[in-house]
Amino acid sequence: MWAKENELSAHDRSMITCSALLALGAPQLEAHLKIAKENGVTKEEITALITHLAFYAGWPKAWSAFSMAKEIFGS
Repeated sequence: MWAKENELSAHDRSMITCSALLALGAPQLEAHLKIAKENGVTKEEITALITHLAFYAGWPKAWSAFSMAKEIFGS
């Protein structure tokens, strides 16, 4: 599924996957945040993603994600 670059880039797949895992409160989020960074997702993009999802998935999940992202992407 990740190899189908003509449909969605690895960058976009990472953004989508992180969104789903954050919304679910899944423990795999941390691993996928690391993959997202490897796939070119920037600190600014992941911050915007988490902020946007906070209003839909809840602030407690977002704060947990912010903590993980800070460790992975830097402050």
